[in-house]
Amino acid sequence: MAGFAPGFRRLLSAARGAPAKHKLFLCHKEPANQRHVNASIGADLRSKCGERNAMSKSSRSLPIKTERLVLRCFARGDLEALSDYHVLPAVQRYAFLRTRDRDQVDEALKLMSGHVSLQRAGDTLTLAVIRQKDQQLIGHVSLHWTDSTASQGEVRFILNPVYSGSGYTREALSALFDLAFGHFGIHRLQVRSDGRNHNSIKLMQNMGMRLEAHYREHALFQGEWDEELHFAILDREWQQSSKVRQLPPRHRVA
Repeated sequence: MAGFAPGFRRLLSAARGAPAKHKLFLCHKEPANQRHVNASIGADLRSKCGERNAMSKSSRSLPIKTERLVLRCFARGDLEALSDYHVLPAVQRYAFLRTRDRDQVDEALKLMSGHVSLQRAGDTLTLAVIRQKDQQLIGHVSLHWTDSTASQGEVRFILNPVYSGSGYTREALSALFDLAFGHFGIHRLQVRSDGRNHNSIKLMQNMGMRLEAHYREHALFQGEWDEELHFAILDREWQQSSKVRQLPPRHRVA
């Protein structure tokens, strides 16, 4: 799933060539006019990444652990696993870092591992998504600080298609949302999605995000009309939804 994360392109065309069971949540959708190497990726406490975060008001440090995943800064040893998915056509269809071979992936890794703090609008935090049980890199998520005055952010993400359909995307994004709202004080998060990527759209809706715009045939990308959906959620909306927990089944007492 490329990216927030970092919208998405349509699911079926994005997943051409991949096994049917992997045609889920390949990536977020990068705006058609921004699919190039962004000066992105970085932002959070630098306790484990090298420096202290300029935005941080607490001593929260990386990595971030969830039930099954670890979110941490990228390291040089991630090159092999990153190459496994970042050069795939289904991923490159959406990725904002264009990579066709190992050398280009190496340059992308240098960029992603070098930006580790949100200090001003335009900065991005990108975290590698690691599966705890085997320490396998399965994707990455990014938090892009778009507006400091209004405290706006954008989420992007990429998941290796091999690991789609297991709930890893939602688990990683939930942790990133918690970080954005609870730690960095972001007021509103946005995700861009391809208009025909129904599974990813459903994921955004299930996470409580609101559809705010649908741009039809607003740009040409790779010879095709591009359709883009914009989803968003406010800090108070996420905090309210995150308090809802499924209760265990109750046994009836006669």
